[in-house]
Amino acid sequence: MKLATFTAGGASELGVVQGDRVVAVSRIAPGLPTGMIDLIAGWPSLEAEVRKIAEAAAQTLPLAEVRLQAPIPRPGKIMAIGLNYADHIAESGLGTPEHQIWFAKAATSASGPFDPIQIPRVSPAVDYEAELVAVIGQGGRHIGLGDAPSAVFGWCVGNDATERAWQHRTPQWTLGKSFDSHAPFGPWITTADEIIDPHALGIRCEVNGEARQTSNTRHLVFSVWDQIAHLSQAMTLEPGDLIFTGTPGGIGAAMKPMRFLQPGDHVRIEIEGLGAIDNPCALEPLTVAP
Repeated sequence: MKLATFTAGGASELGVVQGDRVVAVSRIAPGLPTGMIDLIAGWPSLEAEVRKIAEAAAQTLPLAEVRLQAPIPRPGKIMAIGLNYADHIAESGLGTPEHQIWFAKAATSASGPFDPIQIPRVSPAVDYEAELVAVIGQGGRHIGLGDAPSAVFGWCVGNDATERAWQHRTPQWTLGKSFDSHAPFGPWITTADEIIDPHALGIRCEVNGEARQTSNTRHLVFSVWDQIAHLSQAMTLEPGDLIFTGTPGGIGAAMKPMRFLQPGDHVRIEIEGLGAIDNPCALEPLTVAP
């Protein structure tokens, strides 16, 4: 099942994507949760009703006529692992990490699957990073390796967009990874039951139609299950939390000369079985603090 958050001229709604149409779940069953995090949290008792609505497909809208938003507009946590594909480690000139390297992305970096990636006015060195994103379901603390698969609600395509100059100013990467709009993901959440093996998915990133990253999730250094088990030793994983699971080689910062994103560029990331996101790049708009 493909669960989406969308707008069709009004407030945000939840829906189930089927081919080129979306079943307007929020309209059919207004008593269901109106936000994706609440739907995920209540999924054990709500799944049967949602599946019944999806099968009936009584009220659908053309997918082309709605605006897909970030499936979870404001995640509770966005955690991301660094240096987790061998070719990316090699191009970075670093050794394979003995321990998992983690950083957080601000919740305000979450962005929709077709929304603009902002090129910041303070520094334009913005890079792309194609990533498989795990969406936590029931979650918990101290999740064992064998129980980690059951902690995943579903999967998304993501871009761990990064402002490289700010990333490397200090040993802490959080600011360089947390600019507004720098975590586009979607286009929907594909529920875990639809993906037999998340460690066997082709992943590809194109910039303006040019292939930049081409790999497969089988090349992850630390598996998704390793990541969940490790993270949950430190923090409680909650419904709707996001885990960006690492990017393969081919980033712009590793090219000679380096090739960063420019206003007008388009970044398309596709993962086998999960769909694609396609984000234009635009100069950060001028804003005034309230």
